[in-house]
Amino acid sequence: MRPDEYVEAVLELVERIPPGRVMSYGAVADALAERSGRASARLVGSIMARHGGGVPWHRVVNAAGRLPPGHEREARARLRAEGTPLRGDGVDMRASWSPEEGM
Repeated sequence: MRPDEYVEAVLELVERIPPGRVMSYGAVADALAERSGRASARLVGSIMARHGGGVPWHRVVNAAGRLPPGHEREARARLRAEGTPLRGDGVDMRASWSPEEGM
């Protein structure tokens, strides 16, 4: 998979995360690892920072449920509006979603 194809695959996957659910950067990378040959949470984070404005970026958090750095306030408001369970300063990771679940 070419780098531009990987960017598109990440964005397409993030677009599929249902309202009220989240994925970690690592879970996004893992979900695409077999077909892409890549498995880097940092790369997913970089893609989201550069290209994620048109997708529900607020549904991608770190493995501990922390919200996207520098965008915590807006992410929290969007997640709250979707009914995503929050815990402390982040998301309750029991709201994690996997592509195998479907929509």
